[in-house]
Amino acid sequence: MSARDEVLARIRAANANAGLGLGGAVDGPRADGDVAIPRDYRGGGGPAPGSPPLLDLLRRRLIDYRASVVDAAPGDEPAAIRAALAAASVGPTPGSAERGGGAVLVPPGLPASWCPAGVVDDGFTAVELDGFAAVVTACAAACALTGTIALDGSPDQGRRAITLVPDVHVCVVRADQVVHGVPDLLARLDPTRPITLISGPSATSDIEFERVEGVHGPRTLTVILVAAPPAPA
Repeated sequence: MSARDEVLARIRAANANAGLGLGGAVDGPRADGDVAIPRDYRGGGGPAPGSPPLLDLLRRRLIDYRASVVDAAPGDEPAAIRAALAAASVGPTPGSAERGGGAVLVPPGLPASWCPAGVVDDGFTAVELDGFAAVVTACAAACALTGTIALDGSPDQGRRAITLVPDVHVCVVRADQVVHGVPDLLARLDPTRPITLISGPSATSDIEFERVEGVHGPRTLTVILVAAPPAPA
């Protein structure tokens, strides 16, 4: 028996003694043999999803993390994205599909009007991705309390690599996607999807406590925070 097999055997034995399956579920295995994991997380309370106090909290958290926030009204996403790219000194030539040199990458499901000059990802290699100046995506949900944005690989967000390699990430977050705490965020996500959690631009510190940005992901994060549509009269 290898060391790995021994460790797993001990875990299974401990779970069996506790009346749990391997996944820690108390309701036992499902018909397909997998163990169901309870996900009835306790809600964090706080303001209602998408409410102004919640959006303000998310905005403050993001700014604290050195991200930029651009407020936009519904339908103004294209103008806000253009402004965000210009502020980051990024801007492809209109109508150009040239890779690199200021080109902007977009996932295949991003609304076409948001970034018409963007180059749609078709499975570029890491080297090719490094030639793009920026990427524009939507998101799956956002947590105001921690200032965290979640991506889940949906068509308007794309595969994980495209949001890790370009130096600038412009992410569109709708008001109705903003929740209060982590349990509320997890409740919005599908655990079977590839989840990426983003809390500000990529940053780390060396042994001298010098902050270094852009090592593990984009150096610049700009969030387009789209307000809730006005209530019908």
